[in-house]
Amino acid sequence: MFLRRKKRLEVDLGVLKTDEKDLLSDFLRSTLNVNATLSGSKVSVDSEQSSSEELKRLVNKFVYHKNLNRKYWVALEGGVVKINKFEKAKKQEKRKKETTPPSTITHGW
Repeated sequence: MFLRRKKRLEVDLGVLKTDEKDLLSDFLRSTLNVNATLSGSKVSVDSEQSSSEELKRLVNKFVYHKNLNRKYWVALEGGVVKINKFEKAKKQEKRKKETTPPSTITHGW
């Protein structure tokens, strides 16, 4: 029987809150049925069958279902799944249009 070496996949959590980190590691542990360890701002997943693309898909699914997709986006960078935070979009200043003054025509009613 051939022994397969477990792949160690990593998820860089970036600036996720602590409770969201715990929820993500629990989600990955239950979905993949593998050992997922949380250490600092990284989750390490020991898996034989999963690929980094599948891990990215699952992390993206978690972000979407927890309604975090307005704050965070998921990317795959060099075999590491990374959760990035959107930069705040700069609001454009409303330009005041020069309005035409109201009509001062006298009506002959």
